[in-house]
Amino acid sequence: MSLDSPLQIRDSNDADLPAITAIYGHWVTHGLASFELDPPDEAEMARRRQAVLAAGFPYLVATDVAGAVRGYAYASHYRTRPAYRFTCEDSIYVAPDANRLGVGRALLPALIARCEEKGFRLMVAVIGDSGNAASIGLHAAFGFKHAGVLPGIGWKHGRWVDSVLMTRPLGAGAASPPE
Repeated sequence: MSLDSPLQIRDSNDADLPAITAIYGHWVTHGLASFELDPPDEAEMARRRQAVLAAGFPYLVATDVAGAVRGYAYASHYRTRPAYRFTCEDSIYVAPDANRLGVGRALLPALIARCEEKGFRLMVAVIGDSGNAASIGLHAAFGFKHAGVLPGIGWKHGRWVDSVLMTRPLGAGAASPPE
């Protein structure tokens, strides 16, 4: 499969929830990017999306020429303690039939730009599975640097799974105090 035209990146809306739920559910069931074991239902995904938006973070979708959601990305709190308030964590999920078609490459820079506009200074990627070359490569292509590995931190699909940590400065990063 190929995408016939450039993707449109836009803010998500309630009508996107069935597609978002299906995409995430696939990766919960078949992948290691999420450490959840059971896919949440649409009501739970709606609650999570609303929490992200209520906290002031962006929640984006990539749609194809027909308007179908091919992937989504959002930022959220890295940690909730006040000293972390200028740091965010990114999450990106791509429809299984749209892998390696540029969906993540369209979503990530848009998410970075939106987080910079909001005054965040550091984005953290917490990547499930040190063998996830696609996600590691995507983040590296957009300026993320390796920050560490949490070895064997999760148990999923009958094996221990690492988390790879990568970081990218946003705006002035740590070069100056926040405004």
